Amino acid sequence: MSKIKREQWCGGSDHSWNPNRRDFLFVGALGALGMSLPNILRAEVGANMTQGKKIEAKAKSVIQIFLPGGCAHQESWDPQVGAPIEYRGPVGSIPTKIPGVHFSQYMKKIAGIADKLTVIRSMTHGEAAHERGTHNMFTGYKPSPALKYPSFGSVVSHELGPRKSLPPYVCIPSQPNNFAGTGYLSSAFGPFSLGSDPASSSFKVRDLNLPKGIDQDRFAQRRSMRSAVDSHFSALEKSDALTGMDSFYQRAYSMISSKEAREAFDITKEDKKMRDRYGRNQAGQRMLLARRLVESGVRHVTMTYGGWDMHDGIQRAMERTMPSFDQAFAALISDLEERGMLDETLVTVSSEFGRTPMINNRAGRDHWPKVFSVAMAGGGVKRGLAHGTSNATGAEPEDNPVSIEDFAHTVYHLMGIDAGKELMAPGARPIEIVANGNVIKEILA
Repeated sequence: MSKIKREQWCGGSDHSWNPNRRDFLFVGALGALGMSLPNILRAEVGANMTQGKKIEAKAKSVIQIFLPGGCAHQESWDPQVGAPIEYRGPVGSIPTKIPGVHFSQYMKKIAGIADKLTVIRSMTHGEAAHERGTHNMFTGYKPSPALKYPSFGSVVSHELGPRKSLPPYVCIPSQPNNFAGTGYLSSAFGPFSLGSDPASSSFKVRDLNLPKGIDQDRFAQRRSMRSAVDSHFSALEKSDALTGMDSFYQRAYSMISSKEAREAFDITKEDKKMRDRYGRNQAGQRMLLARRLVESGVRHVTMTYGGWDMHDGIQRAMERTMPSFDQAFAALISDLEERGMLDETLVTVSSEFGRTPMINNRAGRDHWPKVFSVAMAGGGVKRGLAHGTSNATGAEPEDNPVSIEDFAHTVYHLMGIDAGKELMAPGARPIEIVANGNVIKEILA
């Protein structure tokens, strides 16, 4: 196809369509899912530069739980039990099922399932600004003015694709930041966002139902019409890419028309006691929906909860925010275990950085990226492990420092993805999924 003909056909833009085809090609959620012809062609025809090493996947799915704002490690996963009060802070600690390891006093339920977790207490990077720290934790890269890097979810979507008529990458309740997107990859690998909170009594997932005035018969007719139009164009253009485009649309049609796909998002199908077990709040219902989605076939779920930027009154803020997380996370891990899903589902809990070693004059803590904590469970990581330590004041790693690149390599490794594989970035530049770092072998089961 000539360049001129391609631009006329596509409307000359990555985000536009020839108006003569619009009515044939937009069905239900297709427009909202970001599917434009150039994006699909790029997605199907080619971003891979190298095939990458073959790695056995330990995890079939990932639930990435992000605590925005910078959760204090001292008031959560790494209390400074023996430190002076100005470092230890006002929040107490409790022993866990990992011998010698304490968690925050507000994490009683999580302390009871700590024998199913790996907690990394020596995460470190150098970015003290929220946006830059968040970029690190969603991409495995330090921010660069020259290139936008893809998120974990988008890379998983690109490398592994959809399963069971469901989108491979879902955000609950919506894409939480700019760094949770596709970066230099096609928008076809972006997240499916719910659009509303599952904790709301009026919760309803947008774009999964047919639009008003479109019944099943009319939907089938439109689908048939689009097939006819594409057959016509394929005959004219003799383009192999159209076949790939057809298969991509087939996935989108399947999601709209599949009862199982729609029901995966329907949290009202859950038993009331199970909903109560997780907690009838944002943390609880978001984590419960995340479990429903990975159980149904979604490969990567990203969910956020709370606001952890606690510069003032950290004890009151933790007392207000942590108990819901405590109940929900403990329920999630236990529920996955009871269903036989934990070993094949990787669960991570992270934040953009930690908090300052000393309590400030407002009884809070400020930004501190030199050391913080990440929790992991299932999907091929060890159980009942505290990896790495912070020093006596919680100011920096004492041993086994873990970089963002190490963490990213480990997550991809557990999903069966070679983080050293090169993908094609703009300007025909081969870029490694993660440029530096190594798999943290000590935490692998």
